[in-house]
Amino acid sequence: MKITILYDRWEGTEDYPGAAAEEENGQRKTPRRPPKLDREEIFNALTKLGHEVTYHELDGREPTLLALARTKEDLIFNLVESYGGDDTKDLNVAAFLDLLGKRYTGSGPRALHLGQDKVVAKKVVRFHGLLTPFFAVSYRGKLDHAQDIQFPLIVKPTSEDGSIGIDRGSVVTSVKELMERIHYIHDEFDAPALIEEYIDGREIYAAVIGNDKPEALPLVELDFSFLPDGMPKIAGYDVKFERNTEAYRKTRSAIASGMPEELMTTIQQVAVTAYQALELRDYGRIDIRVTDDGKPYVIEANPNPWLSSSAEFCMAARDSGRSYIQTINEIVELATARYRS
Repeated sequence: MKITILYDRWEGTEDYPGAAAEEENGQRKTPRRPPKLDREEIFNALTKLGHEVTYHELDGREPTLLALARTKEDLIFNLVESYGGDDTKDLNVAAFLDLLGKRYTGSGPRALHLGQDKVVAKKVVRFHGLLTPFFAVSYRGKLDHAQDIQFPLIVKPTSEDGSIGIDRGSVVTSVKELMERIHYIHDEFDAPALIEEYIDGREIYAAVIGNDKPEALPLVELDFSFLPDGMPKIAGYDVKFERNTEAYRKTRSAIASGMPEELMTTIQQVAVTAYQALELRDYGRIDIRVTDDGKPYVIEANPNPWLSSSAEFCMAARDSGRSYIQTINEIVELATARYRS
């Protein structure tokens, strides 16, 4: 097949086009993000599978969108996570592909929206009988939604991904800290603040692959045990991306162990239910906190998670017996089958 790998420009130290002007106008600019490491590996895997592979970069300007509309391929491998530096617009790109009648891998606009809108996603998850932390939503003095929450709490933007806006100051234990953090979220992101009960427990990443009969892969755990005392055990931006920080150096992901088989099965079932409820497709990852008494709480869903060979999704796939090439091939086959049905 002819396959185009579609990706957005935000890697390295380059700012997206128009960033300076947006800052001058007082608008929010998405922080720089680390290099995306998966597209070259995917290119090599697809080439080894015998496909004719090309790249297409979206740089936030109209010509690259128009060029995308003119491309002739059998399938687009969609790696877009932002557009023009705005990481809430990946769903717009998917919708554009739908309008063009393009075939592409991964989740569609609705799932991408639910992956971003943590508030709506939590309501959907709770409707399906799954546990998720009690929460409240506040925006500039207005309380949009409130359950009976209690300290400690974690405060984060309602519609960011990649742990943007989450750091050691996100966990609060007093009204003063809560009000300061809400103000920070409003000022820095011009977004409502999601105020959740902080769930103390193990951070589990549950990868899921498939459509008609999704399969939960072996569980991966982000190990916080080596973090210094007093540092909150959360997957903040520093833990995920800032290689020069202590938080990054002292956390690691590994296949979850030391957990009863029955509990692992329960977590996988929760992940599949959330995956289907939030309309993810082809592949995805559900982030779950598991308390000491074995209760799994859905924290968020990640449509189209990273596919570098070292990422948690591929770590889980590898433990299930799939090679990297087999994993990429399975995603292609799942997407292709959707368009045949």
